[in-house]
Amino acid sequence: MKAVLLLEDGSVFRGISFGATGTRCGEVVFNTAMTGYQEILTDPSYNEQIITMTYPLIGNYGTNSEDWESRKIFARGFIVKENCDYPSNWRNKDSLSDYLVKNKVVGLEGIDTRKLVRHIRTAGAMRGVISSEGLTMAELKKKLARYPGLVGRDIVKSVSTKKAYKWDKGVVDVLTDVELKPAKKYKVVAFDFGVKLNILRLLRSHGCDVHVVPASTSAADVMRRKPDGVFLSNGPGDPAPVSYAVDTVKKLLGKVPIFGICLGHQILSLALGGETYKLKFGHRGANHPVKNLDNSEIEITSQNHGFCVDMDSLKDKDLELTHLNLNDRTVEGIRCKGLNAFSVQYHPEASPGPHDAAYLFDEFTRLMDKS
Repeated sequence: MKAVLLLEDGSVFRGISFGATGTRCGEVVFNTAMTGYQEILTDPSYNEQIITMTYPLIGNYGTNSEDWESRKIFARGFIVKENCDYPSNWRNKDSLSDYLVKNKVVGLEGIDTRKLVRHIRTAGAMRGVISSEGLTMAELKKKLARYPGLVGRDIVKSVSTKKAYKWDKGVVDVLTDVELKPAKKYKVVAFDFGVKLNILRLLRSHGCDVHVVPASTSAADVMRRKPDGVFLSNGPGDPAPVSYAVDTVKKLLGKVPIFGICLGHQILSLALGGETYKLKFGHRGANHPVKNLDNSEIEITSQNHGFCVDMDSLKDKDLELTHLNLNDRTVEGIRCKGLNAFSVQYHPEASPGPHDAAYLFDEFTRLMDKS
């Protein structure tokens, strides 16, 4: 079967369908990771996005029942140069194509992904529609014209949990099946803006009693739980419309240690009076270099975000820049010493990606110890 991708600027990429049959609109982005496609697909931060993988061969180790980062796939579509229909791995349960079919995700292969990525890099991330239903260009253009895009919209509500729950699973060694689950020492309330499960696993493996709450939870509800710390999770889209979360964090600042990742970093920055802006094509992949300004070491990091904090908007605030992106000099981390709060733009929990920044979870527990 044939499939097609139509971009809002009129660019068309024709290829072969794999995965589910259908038509989906979303923001077309690219990810530079070589592996970890199952974790990428199930990352809620990709809500309403059509993901293009820059590595040419995807699917060679299949999929399994363990490498999920949320309850389902939130991505709208998946684009690869070549899909591997005959995976080989001891953990494999389904081929990538069968996995996409089961999860109703449209896939497109056989296009020149280098050309598409270079186009996005030059023109910027843009709205697109992916289809394997044989629709005409006129029909696809109508569907795309009705899709509003991500800017100015709150798409956190559609990924956040509806009810609070306790998380009690630690990190499991894939080879030995041993779970790291120490005694609980710290009570942590984790806001679910689209949280990745490996973040919750790492918190539990650092001795945290993890209570996950919806994005709309009030500061009063949080404080009634008497937490030792508050965690602000990753999530999708534009942080500015998530004003209810920003207002909540404002009320929590100074009362309890706060640690934010990705969207949580942006929400913390907005709560401190900062501003955010949309990046031209975002940072997505498992190989982004970040400089730790505390010790001048370079961390290779996992990233997934399309918006960024404007450091100039925070210059007169009582905080410091702790991490800097070496590709484009954008903000990757801040610290508010007087308020016991810090955050990073990248993903220290990786999954997929390197573990260079896992020390940040230790920093959170040290901050809770001190307070």
